[in-house]
Amino acid sequence: MIEVKNLYKAFGQKEVLHDINTVFEDGKTNLIIGQSGSGKTVLMKNLVGLLDPTSGEVLYDGRDFVRMTKQERVMMRREMGMIFQSAALFDSLSVLENVMFPLDMFSDKTLRDRKKRAMECLERVNLVGAEEKFPAEISGGMQKRVAIARAIVLNPKYLFCDEPNSGLDPKTSLVIDKLLSDITHDFDITTIINTHDMNSVMGIGESINFIYQGNLDWKGVSADIMDSPNERLTDFIFASDLLKEMRAVVRKERKGN
Repeated sequence: MIEVKNLYKAFGQKEVLHDINTVFEDGKTNLIIGQSGSGKTVLMKNLVGLLDPTSGEVLYDGRDFVRMTKQERVMMRREMGMIFQSAALFDSLSVLENVMFPLDMFSDKTLRDRKKRAMECLERVNLVGAEEKFPAEISGGMQKRVAIARAIVLNPKYLFCDEPNSGLDPKTSLVIDKLLSDITHDFDITTIINTHDMNSVMGIGESINFIYQGNLDWKGVSADIMDSPNERLTDFIFASDLLKEMRAVVRKERKGN
């Protein structure tokens, strides 16, 4: 579990995050959503230590990440997995070598055991048979699955995903969503996903944090969105006329029942 308490972040005179208080729960897909420029990316960077809050606390199971020493943060990051928007694979390394990279950096296991663990993770994301290929030889969806395998190879307690469906077609995005959801539940990981993908919000949004102009404007689950009175949230989620009509139909059907 990750708790955020009274978190503020400013760049000079510009305040980007204002008094954020929320909890990201174990074994759930915790989503951060909001318009571009709302502060959601800044929030995630504060969570993982790429930025330091102006004030406030970020507690990892009670441990204050903000006030840790540099060495303590290095140790803490071994409990974290990261999936970047671009997948961020090493072009010169094979799929297997990309997945092994965190083990090569942080594990004292033998080469045989590192390969075995990496293959287990590739099997988990259905990529057995692709281990000798290079990133340029596989599709964008496969690259994202390699990134997921690499992110879980150290058995992280916390998994951070920055726009994991960026650049993917809708069908592949659903595959990635299901994979992230399954991994989260199977291994009881605290998963935090920064996303614009409304299919992800409605499909796997077990805990949703809506950031609006630097404030936590709404928190809930996907099932609550249809009936939310928060106009800023509904304007963001149901941005098109078609989606607004769909929402109206669903709400009418619910009232009829």
